Amino acid sequence: MVQEKQGAVTPPPAPDGASGGRLWARAAAAVAGGLLLFLAFPPLGWWLCAPAGITLIVLSLYGTRPRRAAWLGYLAALVFLLPALAWVRPIGVDAWLALVAVESLFYAAMAALAALVFTLPAWPLWFGALWVAMEWARGLFPVGGFPWARVAFSQGESLFTGYAALGGVPLVSFAVTLCGALVAFAVLRPRRVVPLALALALPLLTFAVPRPGDEGRTVNVGIVQGDVPGEGMYALGDEPAIVLRNHANGTHALAKAAREGTLPKPDLVVLPENSTDIDPYRDATARQIIDDSVKDVGVPTLVGAVVAIGEANRATRSLVWDPVTGPGAYYDKQQLVPFGEYTPFKEIFLALFERANLVGRQSVAGDKPGALRMGPVTIGAVNCYEVAFDWVVRQAVRAGGTPLVVQTNNATYALSNLPPQQLAMSQLRAVEHNRAVVTAATTGISAYVTPEGRVAWQTKERVADMNVVQVPVRTRTTIATRVGAAPEWALMILGVAAIGAAAWRRRGANR
Repeated sequence: MVQEKQGAVTPPPAPDGASGGRLWARAAAAVAGGLLLFLAFPPLGWWLCAPAGITLIVLSLYGTRPRRAAWLGYLAALVFLLPALAWVRPIGVDAWLALVAVESLFYAAMAALAALVFTLPAWPLWFGALWVAMEWARGLFPVGGFPWARVAFSQGESLFTGYAALGGVPLVSFAVTLCGALVAFAVLRPRRVVPLALALALPLLTFAVPRPGDEGRTVNVGIVQGDVPGEGMYALGDEPAIVLRNHANGTHALAKAAREGTLPKPDLVVLPENSTDIDPYRDATARQIIDDSVKDVGVPTLVGAVVAIGEANRATRSLVWDPVTGPGAYYDKQQLVPFGEYTPFKEIFLALFERANLVGRQSVAGDKPGALRMGPVTIGAVNCYEVAFDWVVRQAVRAGGTPLVVQTNNATYALSNLPPQQLAMSQLRAVEHNRAVVTAATTGISAYVTPEGRVAWQTKERVADMNVVQVPVRTRTTIATRVGAAPEWALMILGVAAIGAAAWRRRGANR
């Protein structure tokens, strides 16, 4: 029998031949763990449920062989992701189920590898590193990745949030996962107090993370949420220009409120993604409607438009509209939504699925960071789906963007759990980069998030609304902004090394 040495923990014999009761207990722990993970995410946002969920998932996996661990991991992921990604249902129940089924495979693979590293000393550390590697892989594959529902995105405003300023979103995920794994360690070895003490200390150590302070400079940002006429897949309605008029009317109303003194005078105004449903470059009427509203408010306005690129393609554009010179600098969305803005493997999908044709013109990705000069500041433009991708936001900040501006169109998913989940991402990004984040959404949630990650103002959904918010302009960067993806790569290398060490030990034991 292998003995414990220097803190090493060797799991008990693999229970693949264990009684049905023990297997059902493992399955129940996996289900409960997945459910707790879901409860940690908005709109509920019970953030302490995340490490608790990890604890139960670890306990369900510990001591199993890789094959059984994979099935338990897949089960936990299904229970977690089915409700967490329920916002996909307006596209189709089949699309929702297929997405969850594919994404759950990543958790299954991670669980199988975790079964190996549980034989190593300090295994909670290696388990946390494997979790980060799994989330990294989900953010890349397939078709550009889908980094939604990363554990960090359940920590929009929690004791773990501060880790974002040190190592970005990956470090937050690692800290939460490590905390849960340490609690599991303490459950398995109840006479050892150090793991439990470390688990309790982890969320408190964020107070020691260095974070830049205020610089005494502010800018007034106008936000317009115009709403849309329809719902679901047909949120923009059948009649053209309704969405454009809604947002133009909102801009006029904001201008009037500023003149009357009921709102502060803005230095710039932000409209949502798709705030015009007609290409203003090609349609003179749309151009005039936008120009009139911008002239009325009298300051540079960020317009969200889908514009034609040639005769076959399009771009999702953040367009600076000046009250004197009209349309000028712009940012084209770089991280496109598969099956929403373009069709991957289109020869196959367009032939097999009629809904794939709803994409229409295929979008072309931009190739420049979203740094746009608007009045007294250079904003960091981020377009909707991109807020989930570390590199896009980091690139905008490094290019000089402050504050960050997220233009989004959640109309298809209004009143689902997507808008609050996306707002939590903005909270993480604010702390990660020491930047205020202003979000403008067609149907909500439009919001202002302070650099400390606090939601200072937000709209309700499916209502027209507007406001002028005074936000701090911060230029100092966090450690996370400067080091970029280095912490993530370091953790992934640790995870890969642990797998190699575990495989080597297993091979030696079988000789």
